[in-house]
Amino acid sequence: MNKKFVASRIKDHGSNIVTKMWNIQSKLENVIAMGRGDTDLDTPRHIIDAGIHALNHGATHYTHPMGLVDLRKEICKDIESHGGAKYNEDEVVVTAGGQEAMFAIALGILNPGDEIITVAPGYNPYFQAAELADAIPVKVNTYIDNNFAMTAEAVEPLITSKSKILVIINPCNPTGAVTPYEQIVKLADLAKKHDLIVISDEIYSKLTFRNHKVQPVAALPGMFERTITLNGFSKAYCMTGWRVGYFAAPKNLITHLSELHHGFAICAPAVSQHAALAALKGSQSCVEDLKKIMEERCQILCNGLSELSIPFSEPQGGYYVYADVSSTGLSASDFCLKLLEHGQVIVYPGTLYGDHCDRFVRFSLTQPSDKISEAVNRIKKVVSSL
Repeated sequence: MNKKFVASRIKDHGSNIVTKMWNIQSKLENVIAMGRGDTDLDTPRHIIDAGIHALNHGATHYTHPMGLVDLRKEICKDIESHGGAKYNEDEVVVTAGGQEAMFAIALGILNPGDEIITVAPGYNPYFQAAELADAIPVKVNTYIDNNFAMTAEAVEPLITSKSKILVIINPCNPTGAVTPYEQIVKLADLAKKHDLIVISDEIYSKLTFRNHKVQPVAALPGMFERTITLNGFSKAYCMTGWRVGYFAAPKNLITHLSELHHGFAICAPAVSQHAALAALKGSQSCVEDLKKIMEERCQILCNGLSELSIPFSEPQGGYYVYADVSSTGLSASDFCLKLLEHGQVIVYPGTLYGDHCDRFVRFSLTQPSDKISEAVNRIKKVVSSL
């Protein structure tokens, strides 16, 4: 198509390696997919049943644009019970997944030329949202030396008069790093000092390992008025396909941002909202079970990588392992293509997540333990052949 028909806000990043890999995969059999952030586990039964019950009782229409009142009240309780700020239901917007929230926030806050500071490697839709708003994404490069923690010392030199938003993804995708409490406090102090809005992305906050804990930003002194808490149900409750997330913010921001959400989606799917309500009100044992499953899978993968002398950062949360494959003699991008073509295993290179070097790959713990063991064996064969 003639490029004159494509808006200038759409950036041409060339052929995406994910597209290349999916094209290769279409010609292969028995591929073990460890790329996407969508676990193989189905939504817990009681949540599915709540959705079915809702459909059978008329949940086939629009809801309030901001979401079901009962769901927003439960979200407020859930945030506070996990150490977060005290929100009212009119300070919460239920969205069609967390990504819709990202784009609504970016378009509602960023003017052309404004800067949004976000961790790299980090979740790439934040970069896309900034570009769509004609804003400038500023990357804070992080390193394996300190387990990819984003630090205030690394952020402050990047702050300019155009800086407007600081994004904290905690735990981080793709690295699995949990930002230490003391760094969260320092980053909050930076936001106050330089008058920044903070997006506190806590989508994986319920899936932390061992003694690692997430400090919600909005609960810190002086941060409620400048923090947008973003979360959802996809990860902790295995509800990726239901498309239901939310953001919470002070009323003066919510009033404007909720109108953008209304324009995008009118409302989150009614059936999904009822399912999300059941997720919060029901037993949380399913979340604890998921954490145990992810830790078991993580151990299998990490043991295999250690046997191959492939370094990786400590997985502290989420369901990813971020590993340095440069010892194979290949770039991360070439390693991913080689592993797929010769080992039938899909993983993604860190460059997809804004990494400054092409050395790291993200392994997703989205397959059963036996499949991960098989993937480790395939990786060993491919690496030994190089």
